[in-house]
Amino acid sequence: MADSVHRALQPRTPPRRSRQIRKAPSRSVARGGTIGIERVGLKHTGYRDAYHYMMTMPVGWLLATIISVYLLANGLFALLYLMFPGSIANAQPGSFSDAYFFSVQTMATIGYGALVPSGLAGNIVVTAETVFGMLTVALSAGIVFARVSRPTARMMFSDIAVIGARNGKRTLMFRVANRRRNQIVEAEIHVSVLRLERTEEGEEIRRFHDLKLERSRTPIFALSWTVLHVIDRDSPLYGLDHDALKADDVEIICSIAGIDETFAQPVHARFGYAPDDIRWNTRFADIMLRREDGTPFIDYTRFHDTVD
Repeated sequence: MADSVHRALQPRTPPRRSRQIRKAPSRSVARGGTIGIERVGLKHTGYRDAYHYMMTMPVGWLLATIISVYLLANGLFALLYLMFPGSIANAQPGSFSDAYFFSVQTMATIGYGALVPSGLAGNIVVTAETVFGMLTVALSAGIVFARVSRPTARMMFSDIAVIGARNGKRTLMFRVANRRRNQIVEAEIHVSVLRLERTEEGEEIRRFHDLKLERSRTPIFALSWTVLHVIDRDSPLYGLDHDALKADDVEIICSIAGIDETFAQPVHARFGYAPDDIRWNTRFADIMLRREDGTPFIDYTRFHDTVD
């Protein structure tokens, strides 16, 4: 009994799979802000998340899906009409094109009058198609309107972060800019460090550590914002160099949120920096410039530039 308890309290060696995941390159947040880790083993939710898929798929894919469903549905209803000869008055017998274009007119409730339903079977199919058409148009219009009217953030993060001196202190810095010509009210940014750590039992875990910023919120975010974190003794980055950041699989994750004044609705954006995205002993180039007449302006072409 004592031996079994003793063995249970002994540290366990991490499984081989954990060591493989440790060696593989990982990035929780991709450069565009999307989740960059592949998900394996989850059940596919199928049609239950169809609305979510349509709200998140690219606009081009959404339009292609709607058009494909529309064309395919008309083809299926055209075949139904052909199954009942004489169900479409004034149509050529067995003509798929006449049945197809009659289906288009029926689904869109156009009704030019040249082709009309005939007989009980034809009217039943027309009734079913009309109901299907109204539901399809309502759902498609709702999804397209939701995609168009949904507020989105157009924020730009600097491609790299820098670690250099600021007021005599070692400081982590990166830039954020509002790409629109409006303002984001009560913008607030959070920066965290995601690093690989080992527990006393030998288990490898990825843990978040919040970074203390010199200024984490601004009442009006309209132009550019340089985010600063002083690397002091209380910082999770204290005493780490580039090799140490890579060894601990460190990732700096940034998330900014605020209220878009145009829509009066919250917007957000996120970005991630890997160790190779950090430049040392440097600073960002100045983008606040003045013209010859003294007028100030911001040169966004130098937004990602650095100087030693």
